[in-house]
Amino acid sequence: MSSPVENVVIIGTGCAGLTAAIYTARASLNPLVLEGPLPGGQLTTTSEVENFPGFPHGVDGFQLTQNMREQATRFGTRFESALVDKVDFTSMPRKLFCGDRVILAKTVIIATGASPRLTGIPGEKELYGGKGVTTCATCDGAFYRKMEVAVLGGGDSAAEEALFLTRFASKVYLVHRRDTLRASKIMADRAVAHEKIQCVWDSVPVEVLGVPEGAVRGLRVKNVKTGVETVLPVKGIFVAIGHIPNTAPFAPPLDIDEGGYFIPQPGSQVQTNVPGVYVAGDCSDHVYRQAITAAGMGCAAAIEAERWLAEHHAE
Repeated sequence: MSSPVENVVIIGTGCAGLTAAIYTARASLNPLVLEGPLPGGQLTTTSEVENFPGFPHGVDGFQLTQNMREQATRFGTRFESALVDKVDFTSMPRKLFCGDRVILAKTVIIATGASPRLTGIPGEKELYGGKGVTTCATCDGAFYRKMEVAVLGGGDSAAEEALFLTRFASKVYLVHRRDTLRASKIMADRAVAHEKIQCVWDSVPVEVLGVPEGAVRGLRVKNVKTGVETVLPVKGIFVAIGHIPNTAPFAPPLDIDEGGYFIPQPGSQVQTNVPGVYVAGDCSDHVYRQAITAAGMGCAAAIEAERWLAEHHAE
């Protein structure tokens, strides 16, 4: 069945989507927000956020998103649980297909985020999010002061995470399945030369230890050449093997890069190749991936949507 034509439909309820909801709701656009399978996004899996402005003592990730949701609701945002399967942006209004339902929208803000790639080894899922396994050194590195940690991966992201963690950790194990890093030469050289980083070559993680205790107490790794297994005595494990942007239902018609991230139009951070359709947050940002930058993009997308509606005399 079809719905009435919405002024703006926001897809996603992370920092980007909720900020967009706050701005469009305050502009009296009566936004409709569609929640997917993980309301609140990745931030809800973070037990404590210390780098979001305005919280000098930190804030629980779930609580932060809940605050944003309540703020958006206060100004008239409507929330519905729906998963967008495909879209039709060839005509106006834009069409969003959610199973048998078709949602019509004058403008669309896509803030579907990105899912971190995990290794899938035993213990990883159980201890992910506040228990020692994480995918963001910038977010969680400060919790591991004077502790030994491990970084999994061999690309630029892994090298960068390892170098960042040397500010806090007493030792950083960089675990990579090959005997050289895939990272750019300058990043690889910096990581290998750092006195706090120990490269664990030709090795793959096989198990995260600490499930019964509810906190990481070690990482079992296996040398792919010798078959020998050892345990790294780490308290934190940073998985840096990439992210999977949640963009599949929208591409095409929206442009994406080789990594699957949305490509904004030149001169804009949020405008897509389809007029009136905007993107915000981790689904298009593969550089910063922070709560605050996602919120900023959500703000920008909302303002652009409001301007587009005003220019086209939308009511």
